[in-house]
Amino acid sequence: MIPIAILEEYEASLKSYTKDQVVFREHEQAQFYYQIKTGKLKMFNHSEDGKAFIQGFFESGKSFGEPPLFQDSNYPACAQCITDCSIYILPKERFFSLLKNHPKEHLKITKTLSKRMIYKSKIIQELSIHPPEHRILTLLNHFKETANSTDLYEVQLTRQQISDMTGLRVETVIRTIKQLEKDHKLILKRHKVFL
Repeated sequence: MIPIAILEEYEASLKSYTKDQVVFREHEQAQFYYQIKTGKLKMFNHSEDGKAFIQGFFESGKSFGEPPLFQDSNYPACAQCITDCSIYILPKERFFSLLKNHPKEHLKITKTLSKRMIYKSKIIQELSIHPPEHRILTLLNHFKETANSTDLYEVQLTRQQISDMTGLRVETVIRTIKQLEKDHKLILKRHKVFL
């Protein structure tokens, strides 16, 4: 995302987080730009019955939680580390100064946010009107496209993560993936999913 040298020029701090540690909670005021140096985290919401709905996964080199900075609002989801993480943190005021002084970086952020908005739009449509097969294939194809893979792509999501991202029960995901294999729409090898 933003080159490390530029983040350091604006005095971003580097903070270490442990696995399962929360970076920020839903409804907290957005005050920082976050960019992962190492590690992986998820952003998610909890439903009233306690089920997690994963908004997305973010790993080394990716930023997260920017939209509320631009509208001075609260975080719409919780961010939690899946692994130990090192994360660059830049206060909002310095982040905006950086964007004003580095228009190429501003454009990169805008493109990233646009991709995320398109993904969210697709997922909302999937959750509201499409059957499980379509939901799962759309999600998996999104990850394949994001990886710019034209070859056989190994899906890096667990069945539980697919469930959390599509709003389906794990049992439904397992059954649907087996059916998709029978229909030759994906490949299963040693319990791994390939497209």
